[in-house]
Amino acid sequence: MAPYSHPVVPERLRRALESQGHRFTEQRGAVHRFLSGTDTHPTAEEVFRGVREELPAISLATVYKNLETLVACGMAIKLTYSDGSSRYDGRTDPHHHARCEQCGTVRDVPGNLPPEVVSELESCPSFQVTGYRLELTGVCSACS
Repeated sequence: MAPYSHPVVPERLRRALESQGHRFTEQRGAVHRFLSGTDTHPTAEEVFRGVREELPAISLATVYKNLETLVACGMAIKLTYSDGSSRYDGRTDPHHHARCEQCGTVRDVPGNLPPEVVSELESCPSFQVTGYRLELTGVCSACS
């Protein structure tokens, strides 16, 4: 099986997994490698198709379980939508997204909100803000 392209990634992944009571497996490594190597915010099915190139015997159920484990360990983000669909993001640093309402494509948006805007938003009476997610919606250039 192909080694990781960057030696720091498996140790970081291993530590994150162990901190949540999980162990490192080649399947988890493959799902993490695929997710970390793309900026397309794939669905679980797209991750499954990509990981099968490396691990042909992996099942869709295993991919789903490993994606949820990576999310629980903070090594991936799950983007959920009101229609019940989900996409996954291997980029865990604070950033924003733009989603096409026609094709569902999700893209990273460069830049961040100024700290004063975030502070203003966090001052919501009778509610403790623990985070936020900004998503722009519209129509991508391919669909317009």
